[in-house]
Amino acid sequence: MAAGSTTTLAKPYRGRLAPTPTGHLHLGHAKTFWVAQQRSQQFSGDLILRIEDLDRDRCRPQYSTDLLDDLAWFGFCWQEGPDVGGDWGPYTQSERQPLYREIWRQLNATGLIYPSPHSRKDVAQALSAPHEGDREIIFPVHLRPATWESVNDPGAVNWRFRVPDGETIGFIDQNLGPQAFIAGQDFGDFIVWRRDGFPSYELAVVADDHAMAISEVVRGEDLLLSTAKQILLYRTLSWPIPAFYHCPLVRDQAGRRLAKRDGAKSLRSLRHQGLTPGQIRAGWCDRT
Repeated sequence: MAAGSTTTLAKPYRGRLAPTPTGHLHLGHAKTFWVAQQRSQQFSGDLILRIEDLDRDRCRPQYSTDLLDDLAWFGFCWQEGPDVGGDWGPYTQSERQPLYREIWRQLNATGLIYPSPHSRKDVAQALSAPHEGDREIIFPVHLRPATWESVNDPGAVNWRFRVPDGETIGFIDQNLGPQAFIAGQDFGDFIVWRRDGFPSYELAVVADDHAMAISEVVRGEDLLLSTAKQILLYRTLSWPIPAFYHCPLVRDQAGRRLAKRDGAKSLRSLRHQGLTPGQIRAGWCDRT
């Protein structure tokens, strides 16, 4: 039996922009964020800006400052955020650690997460959203511990969520239609807490989107599989599941997705070249 989101768009509508300050924003970010803003305006809702800066090795304060400037220049307008405040702050993830620890404790009480000393490339990537082309590493079932010591703090060890093997996790994407992923086949037990004391991407965004009452999550289609994992967390915590709207990725002439790590042309560089936001948006294809 499939389990997942059958959510319709809630009112009041609350959307969000969630940039990661590991580099300057590029056209891919701008286009997805623009869709998020259009959705918020379409439903007469609020748009929330949240800085996702938990990756201590790659995030830089200067990038956080620059993205505020770049977003404002491009024409974005948010009703809540680190610069304007709001009732659901703080709006910077590095300041929300007490919330994440509380959510870890709630998950721990369910018995569905467990300490895992086994570390591979997915652990190094757990703080960041996965990207298209990153191979999903299926955690071997035989490495699940049969028992473990009961603790009240995550400590210096990784924690994984035990997925319901064989269950189809389905949801209706507001843009791409029906989606379905099989737990244990398309994805395995995933990291929810890192041994360095920080939550994974999956735990942090679910905790924040719930706490900030986000009604629809707009983001790139490279995060479709992450949505299935996050639905499991919502379900385990007995939280309402938001709607999801995944956008096709912006690609270069060779068909590769734009990425900071590949030196994609930034909004800042285009701005310095004299292009206006209107000219940039005019160059987008109609497909959203």
